[in-house]
Amino acid sequence: MIEVINLTKKFGAKLAVDNVSFKVNDGEIFGFLGPNGAGKSTTIKMITGLLSPDEGKIMVGGVDRLKDPISAKKKISYVPDNPDIYEKMTGKFYLSFIGKSYGLASEEIEKRSMEYAKIFEIENDLSAYIESYSHGMKQKITLIGALIVDPDILILDEPMVGLDAKSSYNLKKIMRERCDRGKSVFFSTHVMEVAENLCDTIAIINKGKLITVGSLEDLKEKAKDEGSLEKIFLELTDEESN
Repeated sequence: MIEVINLTKKFGAKLAVDNVSFKVNDGEIFGFLGPNGAGKSTTIKMITGLLSPDEGKIMVGGVDRLKDPISAKKKISYVPDNPDIYEKMTGKFYLSFIGKSYGLASEEIEKRSMEYAKIFEIENDLSAYIESYSHGMKQKITLIGALIVDPDILILDEPMVGLDAKSSYNLKKIMRERCDRGKSVFFSTHVMEVAENLCDTIAIINKGKLITVGSLEDLKEKAKDEGSLEKIFLELTDEESN
Protein backbone atom coordinates (compact mmCIF):
# COMPACT_ATOMS: atom_id res chain seq x y z
CA MET A 1 0.00 0.00 0.00
CA ILE A 2 2.86 2.40 0.82
CA GLU A 3 6.39 2.12 -0.46
CA VAL A 4 9.01 4.67 0.53
CA ILE A 5 12.29 4.48 -1.39
CA ASN A 6 15.46 6.39 -0.40
CA LEU A 7 13.50 9.28 1.07
CA THR A 8 15.59 12.29 2.08
CA LYS A 9 14.63 15.71 3.46
CA LYS A 10 16.80 18.61 4.59
CA PHE A 11 15.90 21.81 6.39
CA GLY A 12 18.85 24.06 5.72
CA ALA A 13 21.91 22.23 7.00
CA LYS A 14 19.82 19.81 9.08
CA LEU A 15 19.26 16.38 7.57
CA ALA A 16 15.83 15.53 8.97
CA VAL A 17 15.22 12.30 7.02
CA ASP A 18 18.24 10.41 5.71
CA ASN A 19 17.75 7.90 2.86
CA VAL A 20 14.79 6.10 4.47
CA SER A 21 13.13 3.09 2.81
CA PHE A 22 10.30 0.83 3.98
CA LYS A 23 7.09 -0.81 2.78
CA VAL A 24 3.62 -0.98 4.34
CA ASN A 25 1.70 -4.00 3.06
CA ASP A 26 -2.02 -4.53 2.49
CA GLY A 27 -3.85 -5.63 5.63
CA GLU A 28 -1.04 -4.43 7.91
CA ILE A 29 -0.82 -2.18 10.96
CA PHE A 30 2.58 -0.51 10.65
CA GLY A 31 3.98 1.30 13.68
CA PHE A 32 6.48 4.11 13.16
CA LEU A 33 8.47 4.80 16.32
CA GLY A 34 11.23 7.18 17.30
CA PRO A 35 12.33 9.76 19.87
CA ASN A 36 11.23 13.39 19.60
CA GLY A 37 12.83 15.00 16.56
CA ALA A 38 13.72 11.65 14.99
CA GLY A 39 12.00 12.43 11.66
CA LYS A 40 8.64 10.68 12.14
CA SER A 41 6.34 13.62 11.42
CA THR A 42 8.55 14.86 8.57
CA THR A 43 8.34 11.43 6.92
CA ILE A 44 4.56 11.33 7.39
CA LYS A 45 4.15 14.81 5.92
CA MET A 46 6.11 13.77 2.84
CA ILE A 47 3.94 10.66 2.39
CA THR A 48 0.75 12.70 2.71
CA GLY A 49 1.97 15.49 0.42
CA LEU A 50 2.36 18.27 2.98
CA LEU A 51 6.10 18.34 2.35
CA SER A 52 8.12 17.55 -0.76
CA PRO A 53 11.19 15.32 -0.42
CA ASP A 54 14.58 16.44 -1.64
CA GLU A 55 15.29 12.93 -2.88
CA GLY A 56 13.47 9.62 -3.09
CA LYS A 57 10.24 8.08 -4.27
CA ILE A 58 6.86 7.53 -2.57
CA MET A 59 4.32 5.02 -3.90
CA VAL A 60 0.81 5.13 -2.40
CA GLY A 61 -1.50 2.32 -3.47
CA GLY A 62 0.54 1.83 -6.62
CA VAL A 63 0.46 5.56 -7.47
CA ASP A 64 3.59 7.72 -7.58
CA ARG A 65 2.80 10.41 -5.00
CA LEU A 66 5.18 12.90 -6.60
CA LYS A 67 3.95 12.42 -10.18
CA ASP A 68 0.20 12.08 -9.46
CA PRO A 69 -0.43 13.67 -6.04
CA ILE A 70 -4.22 13.96 -6.38
CA SER A 71 -4.75 10.28 -7.16
CA ALA A 72 -2.41 9.33 -4.32
CA LYS A 73 -4.21 11.57 -1.82
CA LYS A 74 -7.56 10.01 -2.72
CA LYS A 75 -6.26 6.73 -1.33
CA ILE A 76 -5.41 8.06 2.12
CA SER A 77 -6.86 9.77 5.16
CA TYR A 78 -4.50 11.61 7.48
CA VAL A 79 -4.88 12.66 11.11
CA PRO A 80 -2.02 14.90 12.32
CA ASP A 81 -0.65 14.91 15.85
CA ASN A 82 -2.20 18.32 16.54
CA PRO A 83 -5.43 18.70 14.54
CA ASP A 84 -5.79 22.20 13.10
CA ILE A 85 -9.36 22.18 11.83
CA TYR A 86 -12.06 24.65 10.87
CA GLU A 87 -13.29 25.82 14.26
CA LYS A 88 -16.03 28.05 12.82
CA MET A 89 -17.77 24.98 11.39
CA THR A 90 -20.10 22.74 13.32
CA GLY A 91 -18.99 19.14 13.69
CA LYS A 92 -21.72 18.02 11.29
CA PHE A 93 -20.78 20.58 8.63
CA TYR A 94 -17.08 19.67 8.97
CA LEU A 95 -17.82 15.98 8.37
CA SER A 96 -20.03 16.86 5.40
CA PHE A 97 -17.23 19.01 3.97
CA ILE A 98 -14.71 16.17 4.32
CA GLY A 99 -17.08 13.55 2.89
CA LYS A 100 -18.03 15.64 -0.13
CA SER A 101 -14.35 16.37 -0.81
CA TYR A 102 -13.99 12.62 -1.35
CA GLY A 103 -17.15 12.41 -3.47
CA LEU A 104 -19.47 10.77 -0.94
CA ALA A 105 -23.24 11.26 -1.18
CA SER A 106 -24.90 13.27 1.61
CA GLU A 107 -26.89 10.25 2.85
CA GLU A 108 -23.77 8.13 3.14
CA ILE A 109 -21.91 10.92 4.94
CA GLU A 110 -24.69 11.26 7.51
CA LYS A 111 -24.93 7.51 8.02
CA ARG A 112 -21.19 7.01 8.54
CA SER A 113 -20.86 10.17 10.63
CA MET A 114 -23.49 9.01 13.11
CA GLU A 115 -22.03 5.52 13.23
CA TYR A 116 -18.61 6.78 14.26
CA ALA A 117 -19.96 9.64 16.40
CA LYS A 118 -21.76 7.04 18.52
CA ILE A 119 -18.61 4.94 18.80
CA PHE A 120 -16.63 7.97 20.01
CA GLU A 121 -19.58 9.29 22.05
CA ILE A 122 -19.95 12.75 20.49
CA GLU A 123 -23.24 12.21 18.61
CA ASN A 124 -24.91 14.89 20.74
CA ASP A 125 -22.19 17.44 19.95
CA LEU A 126 -22.24 17.43 16.16
CA SER A 127 -24.44 20.54 15.98
CA ALA A 128 -22.03 22.55 18.14
CA TYR A 129 -19.23 24.66 16.70
CA ILE A 130 -15.83 23.01 16.78
CA GLU A 131 -14.35 26.02 18.59
CA SER A 132 -16.37 24.92 21.64
CA TYR A 133 -14.85 21.41 21.59
CA SER A 134 -12.23 20.21 24.04
CA HIS A 135 -8.91 18.94 22.66
CA GLY A 136 -10.14 15.36 22.96
CA MET A 137 -13.35 16.15 21.07
CA LYS A 138 -11.36 17.83 18.30
CA GLN A 139 -9.24 14.69 18.04
CA LYS A 140 -12.40 12.60 17.80
CA ILE A 141 -14.05 14.73 15.08
CA THR A 142 -10.82 14.64 13.06
CA LEU A 143 -10.65 10.85 13.39
CA ILE A 144 -14.29 10.53 12.35
CA GLY A 145 -13.60 12.70 9.30
CA ALA A 146 -10.74 10.39 8.34
CA LEU A 147 -12.79 7.24 8.87
CA ILE A 148 -16.01 8.17 7.06
CA VAL A 149 -14.26 8.25 3.68
CA ASP A 150 -13.13 4.64 4.24
CA PRO A 151 -9.67 5.12 2.67
CA ASP A 152 -7.39 2.33 1.55
CA ILE A 153 -4.70 3.74 3.83
CA LEU A 154 -5.20 5.42 7.20
CA ILE A 155 -2.24 7.54 8.33
CA LEU A 156 -2.25 8.62 11.98
CA ASP A 157 0.35 10.74 13.79
CA GLU A 158 0.10 10.09 17.55
CA PRO A 159 -3.63 9.22 17.31
CA MET A 160 -4.14 8.29 20.98
CA VAL A 161 -3.09 11.70 22.34
CA GLY A 162 -6.08 13.40 23.95
CA LEU A 163 -8.38 10.39 23.72
CA ASP A 164 -10.03 8.86 26.76
CA ALA A 165 -9.47 5.16 27.52
CA LYS A 166 -12.69 3.96 25.87
CA SER A 167 -12.09 5.95 22.69
CA SER A 168 -8.50 4.68 22.50
CA TYR A 169 -9.77 1.12 22.85
CA ASN A 170 -12.38 1.65 20.14
CA LEU A 171 -9.86 3.25 17.79
CA LYS A 172 -7.50 0.29 18.18
CA LYS A 173 -10.40 -2.05 17.45
CA ILE A 174 -11.32 -0.05 14.32
CA MET A 175 -7.70 -0.12 13.14
CA ARG A 176 -7.57 -3.90 13.40
CA GLU A 177 -10.96 -4.36 11.74
CA ARG A 178 -9.87 -2.20 8.80
CA CYS A 179 -6.75 -4.29 8.29
CA ASP A 180 -8.80 -7.47 8.46
CA ARG A 181 -10.59 -6.07 5.39
CA GLY A 182 -7.28 -5.71 3.54
CA LYS A 183 -6.74 -2.01 4.19
CA SER A 184 -3.61 -0.56 5.81
CA VAL A 185 -2.89 1.58 8.86
CA PHE A 186 0.35 3.53 9.26
CA PHE A 187 0.75 5.33 12.57
CA SER A 188 3.33 6.88 14.84
CA THR A 189 3.18 6.65 18.60
CA HIS A 190 5.23 7.19 21.73
CA VAL A 191 3.16 4.59 23.58
CA MET A 192 5.27 1.45 23.35
CA GLU A 193 2.59 -0.80 24.83
CA VAL A 194 0.16 0.18 22.06
CA ALA A 195 2.73 -0.55 19.36
CA GLU A 196 3.74 -3.84 20.98
CA ASN A 197 0.18 -5.13 21.23
CA LEU A 198 -1.23 -3.75 17.99
CA CYS A 199 1.39 -3.62 15.24
CA ASP A 200 2.18 -6.30 12.68
CA THR A 201 5.34 -4.46 11.67
CA ILE A 202 7.37 -1.87 13.58
CA ALA A 203 9.95 0.58 12.23
CA ILE A 204 12.25 2.62 14.46
CA ILE A 205 13.78 5.86 13.23
CA ASN A 206 16.40 7.93 15.06
CA LYS A 207 18.19 11.10 13.96
CA GLY A 208 16.61 10.74 10.52
CA LYS A 209 17.91 7.23 9.91
CA LEU A 210 15.85 4.06 9.88
CA ILE A 211 17.43 1.80 12.51
CA THR A 212 15.32 -1.30 12.07
CA VAL A 213 12.05 -2.57 10.61
CA GLY A 214 10.24 -5.86 11.14
CA SER A 215 7.93 -7.78 13.44
CA LEU A 216 8.37 -7.58 17.20
CA GLU A 217 10.15 -10.94 17.06
CA ASP A 218 12.50 -9.56 14.39
CA LEU A 219 13.33 -6.59 16.62
CA LYS A 220 13.94 -8.85 19.61
CA GLU A 221 16.33 -10.95 17.54
CA LYS A 222 18.24 -7.91 16.29
CA ALA A 223 18.51 -6.45 19.79
CA LYS A 224 19.32 -9.90 21.23
CA ASP A 225 16.74 -9.15 23.89
CA GLU A 226 13.49 -10.91 24.79
CA GLY A 227 12.25 -7.96 26.85
CA SER A 228 9.49 -5.46 26.17
CA LEU A 229 9.38 -3.25 23.09
CA GLU A 230 10.09 -0.27 25.34
CA LYS A 231 13.34 -1.86 26.53
CA ILE A 232 14.35 -2.83 22.99
CA PHE A 233 13.48 0.66 21.69
CA LEU A 234 15.65 2.31 24.35
CA GLU A 235 18.55 -0.04 23.65
CA LEU A 236 18.43 0.43 19.87
CA THR A 237 18.06 4.22 19.98
CA ASP A 238 20.79 4.48 22.62
CA GLU A 239 23.15 2.39 20.52
CA GLU A 240 22.48 4.64 17.55
CA SER A 241 23.23 7.72 19.65
CA ASN A 242 26.63 6.40 20.80
